[in-house]
Amino acid sequence: MADYDITEPRLRSVLPFEAAPAEVRLLRRAAVAQLGQWGVPVAVDEVALAVSELATNVLQHVGEGATATLILEWRDERLRVEVHDTSRKVPSLTAAGCGDECGRGLHLLASLAADWGTVLTGVGKAVWCEIAAAASGRAGWLRVERAAGALEGYRSAEGGVLLHGRRGDVCLRESAIELIADLLHWTAARGFDPEDVLDLAQMHYEAEADAA
Repeated sequence: MADYDITEPRLRSVLPFEAAPAEVRLLRRAAVAQLGQWGVPVAVDEVALAVSELATNVLQHVGEGATATLILEWRDERLRVEVHDTSRKVPSLTAAGCGDECGRGLHLLASLAADWGTVLTGVGKAVWCEIAAAASGRAGWLRVERAAGALEGYRSAEGGVLLHGRRGDVCLRESAIELIADLLHWTAARGFDPEDVLDLAQMHYEAEADAA
């Protein structure tokens, strides 16, 4: 992948890439690293997912090895994530003959983005989405509270006894490991890459920990 081309004051990053499975992961990491440099208040996992879906769309529907460009642009409290490719075929949520794998990425974009769309260019098209600034507040604490409730319920479902003190902490740690393992099995069964899911979770955790 090429180096960043960043211009101020609008905060804009241009990153050319080739459509390939290995490039998608590198592109996602590069986008998250760029957000860290800018310090913009957006949900890192949403951006990483948007980048992954847009880049994977090029891989699946334009072809492996196709040249494309990712553009990140921050303005008006929104991050615009835009991928340009050389195909003029416009994707649609309701395209005829579009199966689950074809439509899933667009439905994910539509669900997480404040807005999204497609525009034809002189050499192909650009698919874009805009992600609004993340709300501040008790997001980290809410995650901890949800996790504690999930682990306690998970251990009860296994027939385990809820303990307190150090022994209880050890049991909850073991339950956390089992729960994560079960979730990875679930993601694999649903056709997702467990390693990608772990990467996204780790990036989201690190971003929130750094902001705390």
